[in-house]
Amino acid sequence: MNAQRTIRVALLTAALALSAHAAESAQPRIRILATGGTIAGAQASQAQYGYKSGAFNVQDLINAVPQMKDLADITGEQIVNIGSQDMNDEVWLKLAERLNEVLAQSDVDGVVITHGTDTLEETSYFLDLVVKSDKPVVMVGSMRPATAISADGPMNLYNAMAIAADLRSKGRGVLVALNDTIQAGREVTKTNTSSVQTFGSLNRGPAGLVNTGKITWFGVPSGRRGPESEFSITDVKALPRVDIIYAHANMSTDLIDAAVKNGAQGLVIAGVGDGNMTQQALERCAAAAKSGVVIVRSSRLPSGLTYRNNEVDDDKYGFVASLELNPPKSRVLLQEALLKTKDVKEIQRMFGEY
Repeated sequence: MNAQRTIRVALLTAALALSAHAAESAQPRIRILATGGTIAGAQASQAQYGYKSGAFNVQDLINAVPQMKDLADITGEQIVNIGSQDMNDEVWLKLAERLNEVLAQSDVDGVVITHGTDTLEETSYFLDLVVKSDKPVVMVGSMRPATAISADGPMNLYNAMAIAADLRSKGRGVLVALNDTIQAGREVTKTNTSSVQTFGSLNRGPAGLVNTGKITWFGVPSGRRGPESEFSITDVKALPRVDIIYAHANMSTDLIDAAVKNGAQGLVIAGVGDGNMTQQALERCAAAAKSGVVIVRSSRLPSGLTYRNNEVDDDKYGFVASLELNPPKSRVLLQEALLKTKDVKEIQRMFGEY
């Protein structure tokens, strides 16, 4: 009898252990790809505003928010450790390639990417165009360094993990999580130099809200993305050069000439109003367009659309109108478009669909 009881106890213990292991393994498996930024930054003193980006590595970030282990089975790897003002095409290609590799793995259910805020809106849109999976991808940063008295990074990272672990995040493209809001990578822009409430989607509004990991969705982001995107970085070693020229009163043509002379295949004009510029700049852009440089008219204003043929005759000059995309995002899309074509009508189609 004692022997049978011992066997039953042993079997029950084993069953409970297997059940616990199954419950643990049932958690979403999320990989963090770290690139540095303020979220991994450190101050020399908490009394100082200045700090060094990328002072901590991915494991430091994971260790700083142990509550994330209740949300997902977490692993991490360091892609680079830089301030996002130093983000460049080479890192974009490296990050996108690794992201696609990780998302293709059967033991990964989603990815969180830590990133500086200065160019986060550009990286998020670039990845939105070239990621070939509908698994959740959530970008996260912070406005205060990790050593600040009231650092916002830990809560942002916790919320990003909750979003990546949420089944409803699937198919929504690259998302951005900061300050209790969820923004679409296509829509989001940075609006303030230092406030924690800096990221917003000024034309369409946020994709949702997230508060201590509790998520409320508002709608599915617009535009083609993920597996539906026609763009790819497979075998791409470098992206075409595209420069942004800022329009202003008494705008000269010197910067246009310099960009073309130095090899720009495309120019984005951050125009005044609805993508306007001086008559001299307009004529010089038209000449550049005839020589094969693709010209995109956008606006330096924070919201609104740059309509085609509204105040500038785009058909006459051979220009592309950016529609909803601001200058930084227009540059990203034009770089991808130029990998495929220089046909202005075809590129205009892309601006309408992406």
